[in-house]
Amino acid sequence: MGRCIYGGIYDPGNPLSDEHGYRKDVLEALRELDIPVIRYPGGNFIATYHWEDGIGPREKRPARPELAWLGTETNEFGTDEFMHWLSILSEGKEKRVEPYFCLNMGTGTLTEALAWVEYCNGTLNTHYANLRRANGHPEPYNIKYWALGNEIWGPWQVEQQSASVYAAKATQWAKALKLLDPSLILILCGQDGTSSWDHQVLSECIKFIDMHSIHLYTSSEKHEENVVAPLAAERAIECAAAFIDVARIENKVPSSITQTKICFDEWNVWDPVRAPGELGAEEVYTLSDALAVGVWLNVFVRQSRWVGMANIAQTVNVISPLMTTKTGIVKQSTWWPLLLFSRYVRGWTVGVHVKSGAYEGETKPFWLQGTLEKGASWLDVSASVNQDGVVTLVVVNISETQDFEVELKGIGKDVTVYTVTGPNVKASNKEGKQEVGVEESKWNGEGGRYKFGKHSLTMLRFETGQKIVEIAKKEGARINTHKMTGGGVIGA
Repeated sequence: MGRCIYGGIYDPGNPLSDEHGYRKDVLEALRELDIPVIRYPGGNFIATYHWEDGIGPREKRPARPELAWLGTETNEFGTDEFMHWLSILSEGKEKRVEPYFCLNMGTGTLTEALAWVEYCNGTLNTHYANLRRANGHPEPYNIKYWALGNEIWGPWQVEQQSASVYAAKATQWAKALKLLDPSLILILCGQDGTSSWDHQVLSECIKFIDMHSIHLYTSSEKHEENVVAPLAAERAIECAAAFIDVARIENKVPSSITQTKICFDEWNVWDPVRAPGELGAEEVYTLSDALAVGVWLNVFVRQSRWVGMANIAQTVNVISPLMTTKTGIVKQSTWWPLLLFSRYVRGWTVGVHVKSGAYEGETKPFWLQGTLEKGASWLDVSASVNQDGVVTLVVVNISETQDFEVELKGIGKDVTVYTVTGPNVKASNKEGKQEVGVEESKWNGEGGRYKFGKHSLTMLRFETGQKIVEIAKKEGARINTHKMTGGGVIGA
């Protein structure tokens, strides 16, 4: 889609690219985020993508019409190139960046899907495993995450399906794929977590899948609506989690079977009118959007019990916090909250009690206000603690005009403070001009009162002086916290 792959991560001939055509500045920036997983080859694109077009000698690969965004797919960059790029991105990491592949359940077939899994993971003396070896890759890629299609419920999809048709198909695909490779983690195609589609496909497929995918994008030209909108994702997660529980109960899934998690594999601030997909979806993000991303990330921390993976869409250029030019990169306003969370929010969630005034105006989506009992707090908050006992408290002041000085109970001393803000909510970063960034400072914690500036995200970090030890279920009662999983970035 747009310039995510071509002109984004892959830009041969550009002096900023390496000998493989990979943009070195993009690789360096993405390493800052310590990304755990990247989804490939994408969302709507997958419905007409046939993976075999993208392997083997490049000069023999066919160019195909790309129907999702009305472009041309040259297939110059395919499975092997993506996995090679991922290996370079993973250099210096303790664990590799995990690939997450999406299967074509639109124009694709089960035979084609099985062949792709065999090509990627096969170890036997079989056709597609040998084809991978012949293409210069003797060792299997060991790709464990596989999505059973993308947004198949949508009227914009090639080969749109009803929930009943998709559920029947997904069940048969899942059974066959697990026979080929029982280690696969299969992700069901959900909608937004609140729909009858989610309920039905979970009810019919829960015994055969490992995660349930939901998608949601938020945006508004009005600042308060924009920053409150991600709270819709919080309700969506709660609804999807309830659907999962109901499906497990109705299907008598035993408790010994691992809990099905939510895979929130497309989320972001995106206005398709402002940044149309068919024109590349290149958003120019504002401070308001950065604060909305901060609220999104707070939601994932608060709901980490249910969320097994969350992937911002997309990696570069397309509705992305990172943009490329011919001479460099631009880190948009939304880059900075993502960077702070990626670096510092690890470990377990911590319960936080917030007492403040609230926004009680209109919301987008419209139904959100009806689910907020007393409005949306002007201070949106999450907290976590890592294994070394370092607490990270994130507070997003969504008010455009008002500072809030509040009492913080339980705060430590020698607090490191990171603040993301700008001159106004419309401030943005462009080539040669940065209005939104992060500032680091110190606070001694004295008095326990802190002023959170208007339209800002503030991260406070302090040590408790105690290591955190997780108690296994069989060893006794557990504290009411949830171990968080890593987020990710969608690939294309």
